[in-house]
Amino acid sequence: MGSVSSEQNGDGPAPEEPGPEARPAPRTLAEDLRARDDAALAALLRARPDLLSPVPGDLTQLATRAGTRASVVRALEGLDRFTLQTAEALAVAPPPGAAGPTVRESLATLLPGEEAAERLPRALDELRARALVWGDGDGGGENPRLVRTARELLGSPSPTGLGPPLAEAVGTARLSPARLQEILGAAGLPATHDPVSAVSALTSLFTDPDRMSALLDGAPEGAVPLLRKLEWGPPHGTVDVANPSRPVGWLLDRALLVPAGPDGDRSESRGERADRSDSGGGTAAAGTVVLPREVALHLRGGRAHREPQPVPPAVAEERVHPPETVDAAAAGQALAALATVEELLGHWETEPPPVLRAGGLGVRDLRRAAGLLDVPEQQAAFWAELAYAAGLVASDGEVDEAYAPTPAYDDWLRAAPPERWALLATAWLAATRVAGPVGERDTKGKALAALGPGLDRGPAPDVRHRTLTLLAGLPPGTRPDRASLHERLRWERPLQAHRDPHRTGRRPADGTDRGPAPAPAPPDTPPAAEEAPVTLRDRLAHWTLEEAELLGVTGRGALASFARPLLGPTVPGERAPAAPGTAPAAAAGTHGGAAEALRNGRPREEQEAEAAEAVDRAARALAPLVPEPLTEVLLQADLTAVAPGPLERELSAFLGLMADVESKGGATVYRFTPESVRRALDAGRSAADLHSFLAGHSRTPVPQPLTYLIDDVARRHGRLRVGAASSYLRCDDDALLAGLLADRRAAPLRLRMLAPTVLASAAPPDQLLARLREMGYAPAAESAEGDVLLGRPDVRRTPPRRPPEPVPDRPPLPDAALLTAAVRAIRAGDHAATLPHKPKAPASTPPDGGLPRTVMADTLATMQSATLTGTPLWIGYVNADGAASQRVIAPVKVEGGFVTAYDHTADEVRTYPLHRITGVAEITED
Repeated sequence: MGSVSSEQNGDGPAPEEPGPEARPAPRTLAEDLRARDDAALAALLRARPDLLSPVPGDLTQLATRAGTRASVVRALEGLDRFTLQTAEALAVAPPPGAAGPTVRESLATLLPGEEAAERLPRALDELRARALVWGDGDGGGENPRLVRTARELLGSPSPTGLGPPLAEAVGTARLSPARLQEILGAAGLPATHDPVSAVSALTSLFTDPDRMSALLDGAPEGAVPLLRKLEWGPPHGTVDVANPSRPVGWLLDRALLVPAGPDGDRSESRGERADRSDSGGGTAAAGTVVLPREVALHLRGGRAHREPQPVPPAVAEERVHPPETVDAAAAGQALAALATVEELLGHWETEPPPVLRAGGLGVRDLRRAAGLLDVPEQQAAFWAELAYAAGLVASDGEVDEAYAPTPAYDDWLRAAPPERWALLATAWLAATRVAGPVGERDTKGKALAALGPGLDRGPAPDVRHRTLTLLAGLPPGTRPDRASLHERLRWERPLQAHRDPHRTGRRPADGTDRGPAPAPAPPDTPPAAEEAPVTLRDRLAHWTLEEAELLGVTGRGALASFARPLLGPTVPGERAPAAPGTAPAAAAGTHGGAAEALRNGRPREEQEAEAAEAVDRAARALAPLVPEPLTEVLLQADLTAVAPGPLERELSAFLGLMADVESKGGATVYRFTPESVRRALDAGRSAADLHSFLAGHSRTPVPQPLTYLIDDVARRHGRLRVGAASSYLRCDDDALLAGLLADRRAAPLRLRMLAPTVLASAAPPDQLLARLREMGYAPAAESAEGDVLLGRPDVRRTPPRRPPEPVPDRPPLPDAALLTAAVRAIRAGDHAATLPHKPKAPASTPPDGGLPRTVMADTLATMQSATLTGTPLWIGYVNADGAASQRVIAPVKVEGGFVTAYDHTADEVRTYPLHRITGVAEITED
């Protein structure tokens, strides 16, 4: 495989700096990468995992891929505000000259201040670790170079509000040589012989602070204020170029303002402008002017940004509660969350809601669930999504699909409350699905349904983790000020603070969204302040705080102590210390915890063990705050029962069968009604069972009104019997049947008397039962043998289902084994690509002189061992046409019946099906 020219990766050769170093300064990004050690390359691949898909064949390929637009945008989105400001300053910094300042010296002017100077080396190291900057030494040396794609993204138009350099602006305007000489004369400069030297003389003037100040001191009234209006951007304005006012004319005559298109050259005739416009020159609107970058920097005092932000904004405290109060409130809400999920799924196991044709829960079913839980519909959607994320509910897959609990729900019910809560909290932290957009419309105008498609938001896990980590960095019991919390999150990921693309439109192809481009504003009028958009990360942070309170992760707005293990073992709000030889990008944000453990690049087994340990620590921390389940309730004379705390599951289930929940909170209030008592009798309980149960589980004597209610309902229960005729009705009480037959409300049932104790109906038995109960009777269904049929509904379960897979907005972080193997393969490929090629032959041949042949088990074991040791292997391979060949490979990964390896024979990384490999043999070097 031949090497691709590295100039397309490194943006062209850089001027070599003289020095005594034995190793010359790198001239391209590929050469810079080639000079890095394996730890630095592994840190780069971990910080930018998209570079690994597929594994680059050599370092030149890696540099090329690192310079693609999509990859650079993704890398820029991972920068904090000051590191991004550093990259933006690099994009507008003047190139180093023989006698001019170095790039680092220019950065010190563009990013002034002691704090900026202190943190600038770290920002440059971060940019170099992500291969956004290259150069000689740490942070790119004295003249770090921004990769070309990043310079194009950040330089034109520049987020700093700076316009193009004077040379570019003059080239765009296509000013004639005569016009340039006029400008030189107006600026007090001697005439030159060519346009290049004229532009160079003007640039030298604009970058000389003393001469520039003297020039502006002689400006007519109103000229400098016009420049000030464009000083911080946008750098374009509209003026009457043909008949400018005196201040505008003075600025145009000295190139302090430059026409943004060829139509602005006042030295040309109208016909010449028209001819040139027809030929395709220039795209700017007539009358548009631009403020050259050098002029704007002089007005700004050399600063690239109005206010550099090297220090992250602090999260302010809104209120401080005692930590014990916070934990108690959060623990109470955690128990309420368990009860809410159990109540919802307990209802769905007998009355499963149907799945919409397009997927998701219908509006009426969501409204019904909200009424059942006595919560707003948005909260009902959250509880449904939480159960779905935890794998407790799913579609049953039947012809008439419905949502029902999964077998995992039964395992969850059998677990202790702290463990059940930890499972829900872990699922919530890792889920990319969010309930907040339910009810909104997507870009196609379709309403988003709970449990339906379109609810995945890739940044959600990261925003949840960062939000809660910021809460963990506050003193225990502190409730944060939300405005300052949002500002801190924006500082950490400024380029990800885009509008919600699912809500207000699609995200641009390059991954960025800076909002609508401002229209060119005339320099005579101040630019209108644009209303700050509601960003996706802001919405995710808002939902995180609301949902954390519902789930019991926070109490009274402060993080609960028992939730901290889920966030990781590192100091809250601090970066984990980097291991020796590890670049800053690899150490940034390395938090543990259940949610982060599966994303931190270590071996999978180690990640899963750490996640399980985090869940166990959280459950153990919550356990002392959870009261023991109660075995008794308080029965009251007003036909209510009060449960002052969580009940044992059997007691809760029985009480829920014979009474209705009236209110929830710290204590649950149940109300006994004739309908609820009849429900228990329909389920097969007798009056004696109900009396015995209440007597055995009440701290107070059973009130007489409740005893009378049970006896009265039981006496009337089953006196009427319903069977199939379509249906029949029988009763030993002739008077009762006669009264029913005469009741006008029974007319729709079309009753007729078959015998003094038997009535027949055209209605089905279930409809007959329902109608009689509506009329105030208490009928019981019976079988063909005359036995009472229990009214217990069938309990539905789905087949075993896996929880929904998260849909992240970035590739998964590679583990350590893959990073090591990938770096080894890239090094081997680069070695093969950069050294003179020799005829390739196996270093050794098998004893029989043919292809190596081993059984599949030995082949697989040898391959897996070679991925760990880096041992090259000699293999026999049969392609799809049946042609056999010999190959020398260095295995990188064995997975899913395929081996990914660097093929020394072909000088590239390839993937081979294991079933086509005849055998393997180790290579012995001569």
